[in-house]
Amino acid sequence: MTTLAAVVVTTATFLGMEFVAWFMHKFVLHGALWFLHRSHHVRHPHHLERNDFFFLFYGALSMLGIIYGSADKDWRFWVGIGIAAYGTVYFFVHDVLIHGRLRFWRKSGNTYLRALNMAHKMHHKATGRDGSEEFGMLWVSAKYFALAQRKPAPVRRKKDLSASSNS
Repeated sequence: MTTLAAVVVTTATFLGMEFVAWFMHKFVLHGALWFLHRSHHVRHPHHLERNDFFFLFYGALSMLGIIYGSADKDWRFWVGIGIAAYGTVYFFVHDVLIHGRLRFWRKSGNTYLRALNMAHKMHHKATGRDGSEEFGMLWVSAKYFALAQRKPAPVRRKKDLSASSNS
């Protein structure tokens, strides 16, 4: 497989995963598998949720593609890489930035990331199976992008070191 073909397959897979994520979230997670996904829509004191097990499915698909396509670096390998890349971005955007499951990236002044955060928060307003909107991860509806452009970015303030050193 040529380098260009590998880049095209990986990029197409990455972009296609957004549609897969949207479809699965809207029709499967808020459908037949709600009993697992529900843990993501309610507050709880646990670090892990039943919903976290979904990464095993996509991780297994990615791993199988990489393993079975690695000998020849054929399309399966690059599809696996595309799925893994999407999963990595999903983890940092969804789990770290939006839900703050790791505390090193709490807010962003970037308009796109703020719009994404707003759309996801709107999705979580509904704690039940029905009534949610915005099922994708990286696609932002125009209304949230426009809102993020109008709403000022959060201001980061440096701690007053002199005040803390006097304590």
